[in-house]
Amino acid sequence: MKLLVVIDFQNDFVNGSLGFEGAELLDEKIADKIREYHENKDHVIFTLDTHDSNYLNTLEGKKLPVAHCIRNTKGYELYGKTALEAKDSDLRFEKNTFPSLDLANYLRGKVFESVELAGLVSNICVLSNAVMIKSALPETEIIVDTECTDSFDKALNEKCFDIMEGLQITLLR
Repeated sequence: MKLLVVIDFQNDFVNGSLGFEGAELLDEKIADKIREYHENKDHVIFTLDTHDSNYLNTLEGKKLPVAHCIRNTKGYELYGKTALEAKDSDLRFEKNTFPSLDLANYLRGKVFESVELAGLVSNICVLSNAVMIKSALPETEIIVDTECTDSFDKALNEKCFDIMEGLQITLLR
């Protein structure tokens, strides 16, 4: 059994308050990947960056003063074709910081042939969740498809791929 984890592919990261040019180009690729996992009876999990209306008063909000992914807003929702491929049976983990400790704790002790990550943003939430998942499942191959993740900062995007390789995370290029 394989697992696909779609990280924060939400409206605010694609075309909303923290959106960036090119993020929308990932949508079809991620949706295709979700469909493939579902067809193969593999598992799909989504993480959702989740903040409340007091976001700007949090530590993250003070360092990144751009309200985003506020619970129950359009920006919080999954984006485009990716949203259409999501099933009610797919698990969702809300998180108010970059990685999801709840996801890592859920995965601890589970057995998967591999865990693949896709979504946004490569050098922040994708990287931090990859590390958490690697910690929870040290004998499982962790994969990041570089065609299914990106960043607003192209230099950091490439650097994070180098860091992931150093952490023995498999990159599909």
